[in-house]
This record gives sequence, structure tokens and C-alpha cells, in this order.
Amino acid sequence: MPNKTTLTNLQSRFINVEDALNHVVIDVKYAGTDNFIGDPIDGYLASKVYLTPEAVKALESVETRALNTGYRLKIYDGYRPQRAVDHFIRWANDAADIRQQARFYPTLSKQALFEKGYLFEHSSHSRGSTLDLTLVDSSAPENELDMGTEFDFFDETSHTHNASITTQHAKNRQLLVDIMAASGFINAPVEWWHFTLANEPFTNTYFNWDIC
Repeated sequence: MPNKTTLTNLQSRFINVEDALNHVVIDVKYAGTDNFIGDPIDGYLASKVYLTPEAVKALESVETRALNTGYRLKIYDGYRPQRAVDHFIRWANDAADIRQQARFYPTLSKQALFEKGYLFEHSSHSRGSTLDLTLVDSSAPENELDMGTEFDFFDETSHTHNASITTQHAKNRQLLVDIMAASGFINAPVEWWHFTLANEPFTNTYFNWDIC
């Protein structure tokens, strides 16, 4: 069974990404209402991204590589408290709340989000070395690189190597995968935006401290 812990001494070991990266753009969707639930998510008390030092060190080289290709990193999520995952589960069990279905999961039922591998009862994010991100123009960071779908669009078209996307979308996704892989991050094939550090320090510990 995974270890669900609230050990605050380990919280101090995590790093605020903005304290380490000079050019990163932070857009934590779960701290507000612009997400697949439509409400702020439990445990997200601030729009901050925390990761383990190992993940941050690797991300520093990712940032350098991205800048050399004309892009900056835009991060949507990093460490995710277990209570946020529990919020996802409660939402999934509320059949009446489909406010965001048309935008984020138009072809799936809520329960199918688990069956298809978009949601889990325990998320790799809660281990502290997983993040969701994209690339933005280094000189105009409001302009995201077009990946063919938005973040958290739960559909096969969000699979990194989906055959139905355009050649340009495939090229853009592969650029992100290559930049991340060069620093030791592995992409989740069902979500082009989702990456986990291959040598993550916590492989079976799911933290539960609030982001603040």
C-alpha cells in the first residue's frame, strides 16, 4: 500500500520552483476555478509550484535548453497534496456535477477518467517529482506553443503521439518531450503535459501538506 504521510519535516525539503528558475511562468490551475472541476481544489491555498530538490535541479537544465530554443517553461502543477486527489475522487462520484464536461471531458463519463488513466486514487504528483507544463514564447510568454489541446483535456487527442493530431502539433509535443527527456523526465503517454523525474527520490510516499 502507498504511504500517505503528512510529515511536515519533509515539507521543508521541497523547493518553490520560482525561487530556483529565473524565467518560469507559473499558472496553477487548481488554485482557482479554471480547471476541470470548476472550483479551487483542496490543498491549493496559493498559486505556487513545489518540487523535490532533485526535480528542481533537473528542471534548471530543462529551462536552459528551452531558452536556447526560444521558449520558456509554463508550469500548471507540480507537487499535489493527497487531499487534492481525494477532492478529485469526491467530484468523480458526484454524477450531478458536469459543469465542465463540455470543455474538459466531452466524450467520457467521470468514472471513465479513472479507467482511461487520466485520474488516479494516488497521483505521482503527490510524490513531489512530477509536473504538468508546456512551452511558451520566450519573448511573449502569453503565447503558448500550440499542442493541439489545452491542459487537462481528457481525450485521446491529448495522448502525446495521437495519430489524429496535425504534423505541427506532433512536432511541438515532441519538442517538449525531447527537452524534458534530455534532463531525465519521462512523459506519461496519455497526457502530453505530464512528466515525472525518472530517478525520483520518493517512489512510494504520497505527501499531504497544503500548498501555501
